[in-house]
Amino acid sequence: MRFSLDNWKYPMILLFSIGISSIGVWVYFIALNLIVFQMTGSALAVAALYLIRPLATIVTNWWCGSVIDRMNKKRLMIGLDVIQGALITLLAIASSSLWLIYVLVFFIHMAASVYHPTSMSYITRLIPAHQRQRFNSLRSLLDSGAFFIGPAITGVLFLIGTPVYAIIINAGALFFSAVVTCFMPNVEKEQKQKKVKKMSLHLLKDDWRFVMSFSRMHVYVISVYVLFSGFIVMQTAIDSLEVAFSKEVLLLTDSEYGFLVSLAEAGILVGSFLNVAFAKKWGISYLIGIGSVFVAVGYLIFAFSSSFVIASVGVFVLALANAFANTGFMTFYQNNIPVEVMGRIASLYGLVEAALIIAMTTTFAVSAQFFSVKLVVASGAILTLFLTLVLCAINLFPGKQAYYVGAPIEEKG
Repeated sequence: MRFSLDNWKYPMILLFSIGISSIGVWVYFIALNLIVFQMTGSALAVAALYLIRPLATIVTNWWCGSVIDRMNKKRLMIGLDVIQGALITLLAIASSSLWLIYVLVFFIHMAASVYHPTSMSYITRLIPAHQRQRFNSLRSLLDSGAFFIGPAITGVLFLIGTPVYAIIINAGALFFSAVVTCFMPNVEKEQKQKKVKKMSLHLLKDDWRFVMSFSRMHVYVISVYVLFSGFIVMQTAIDSLEVAFSKEVLLLTDSEYGFLVSLAEAGILVGSFLNVAFAKKWGISYLIGIGSVFVAVGYLIFAFSSSFVIASVGVFVLALANAFANTGFMTFYQNNIPVEVMGRIASLYGLVEAALIIAMTTTFAVSAQFFSVKLVVASGAILTLFLTLVLCAINLFPGKQAYYVGAPIEEKG
């Protein structure tokens, strides 16, 4: 379909807001790590920040879907942006107390855990099915661009001020996102909003039963969802040992490891550019299936590498392929999960994913203490390859291609 300014006006505004927020997140992420390390001098204290996100997800996701599906998404997004901006402003003020930082970061991640499924539901309503793949490709490009620009901006801010300034920049980005969202259309204006019932265990049980019923009725969609979630869990667990593998197995210097990270950034950026250029030519099923398999292949190359050059090839391949896999899955998800129930589906399955991330990352960390890091990473890469081959086979199954063309879920059988 030909590009039309009228059709893309609001998507482009939304992409602009997402881009600013993504850069702000990177600035905040790097600055916060540095602040905690400067306060404590402890790598363990910094590592604790990485556990707060999945813990906040577990605390939030078992109930937030019930609220999301019953509230106006635009108003909820604005409120969550303001809340996150206010909490991050407090974080900048309270940057002298480690425990207060942890508490504020926990609440920030709680708000972010609600925001993600809310924004996904809003975007799905706003973007027509025929535009979603290109929109997701552009969003991936913006996220990868933020991966480059965010650290660069942070470095400049560190030269002219303190990490606290960088934290304040992210608060400003969130307030800006709230203002931009105010000018976005109310996609639920014509629909009668469900009254938000008083939160109770009975209401939550009804919603959990609904999610289970939906899962039984749409086994294929949930199978793809669960397998891709497992793929994300395995990536997170392997990535947690990336530094140890690079230092202890490959014996890389700090500069070589920095270059390896830069190659990953370049791979994501190249993959995102290719995604945008060929978004309408590549089928969603191929993006998910073949893309995820090549991510696993990249991890295998990295895990069995014996030199910096071979490891670099693996990192570049897995980063590039990830851009395709993520875009494909995002489009599949938007096309096959009804927006009316997206909050509950995403929240409850996100809860399971967060629990698995904690369990698998802990398992990998403990295993690395008893076995070699190389053995643990290689085992994880092999398991990831097996998982993605199953996912690819399901994606490319001939009788299920209707799920990848954007038809309403009721028509897919």
